[in-house]
Amino acid sequence: MAGRSGWSGAAMPEERGFEFLEHTADQYVRAYGPDLKAAFEEAAKGLFATMTDLSTIRPQVEVEVEVEGDDLKALLYNWLEVLLVKFDTEGLLLSEFEVLEISGPERGPYRLRARARGEHFDPERHPQYVGVKGVTYHLMEIKQGPGRVELKFLLDI
Repeated sequence: MAGRSGWSGAAMPEERGFEFLEHTADQYVRAYGPDLKAAFEEAAKGLFATMTDLSTIRPQVEVEVEVEGDDLKALLYNWLEVLLVKFDTEGLLLSEFEVLEISGPERGPYRLRARARGEHFDPERHPQYVGVKGVTYHLMEIKQGPGRVELKFLLDI
């Protein structure tokens, strides 16, 4: 997991990634990228990397995802929540994410449209780290600067 501590507002054009931050009981994640789309993709990777080793997930199944939110925090929450529901209801572990569009709020809520790829959970191949019970708004932050967007969020484990 690539990471960089601190926030300077400026970064290399393609710098992106996620990392786990210190927290006493839950999983605190910082995801970042050169733009909002990349940062949201990295946030999704951070969610699934909490549960298993991303390198063991094969991109065999593709799902389309659309979510809305009244603001960017709600959009991030709903994005992560719908992905978690895919795991909880369909057993889908996802590891590749392509945010196709983030729009708003010109006329109505923010909207996100994306594709995600992965496969069904196989306990023989996918190591089980910790279960994620849910996404929270607690400690959620979104910072946008020139060439870098940083998201922070807490997962209830």
